[in-house]
Amino acid sequence: MSLTSDHDSPLYQKIKDHILEKINAGVWGATDRIPSENELIRQMGVSRMTVNRALRELAEEGYLVRVVGVGTFVAESKIQVHPLTIRNIAEEIKERGHDHSTKVMLLSEEEIDGKIAGQMEMAPHTDVFHTKLLHMENGQPLQLEDRFVNPAIAPDYLTCDFTRVTPYEHLMKVAPLQQVEHSVEALTPSKTIARWLDMQPGEPCLVITRRTWTRDQIASYARLYHPGSTYRLVGRFDP
Repeated sequence: MSLTSDHDSPLYQKIKDHILEKINAGVWGATDRIPSENELIRQMGVSRMTVNRALRELAEEGYLVRVVGVGTFVAESKIQVHPLTIRNIAEEIKERGHDHSTKVMLLSEEEIDGKIAGQMEMAPHTDVFHTKLLHMENGQPLQLEDRFVNPAIAPDYLTCDFTRVTPYEHLMKVAPLQQVEHSVEALTPSKTIARWLDMQPGEPCLVITRRTWTRDQIASYARLYHPGSTYRLVGRFDP
């Protein structure tokens, strides 16, 4: 196969497109080794510099993993979500053609300490609802949802069967969004969270902290934990 006769776009981009077509078509799956630089040079009829640039950029973009002395492999795909949207995680998973399930790790009414009280804009020692839910995709842990809810806004929250309905679904019915605050950080999870999310030793955790307001009150404060190896935030904005 030769790409030198087509001048519509740079050769390195054509090699990138060729590799991505193979990946998207399923010819090369996650962790599969792709042809070496020498093999691609021979197949494409281009220079080593051109092939190297294509592979380097695909690796930087997260499509490939290059291992010195071993080869180049298709990266395991990461789930991509927009950092400033709020969606039902069950719907996201179903849209990917996968099964969603939930494990209830905590369901309680409890007094909040000063730190949580500050986040909820409530007095310390106030009673709030607290849930910890482990969302699964095809039986694999995807997200730990650690959420505090204002009982005045959602008095029936703890009566929900969270194996059938998500907090998103319930809260959107009783507490329509007025305002949302997001922050994102990467951190080392606690041993318990790492175990629940089935994370590898040393694997970073991507955490989205979210506060939502309704009727000029904070309805909920949540920290959403994701394994860093499987989750990516991607956003496009109009200036």
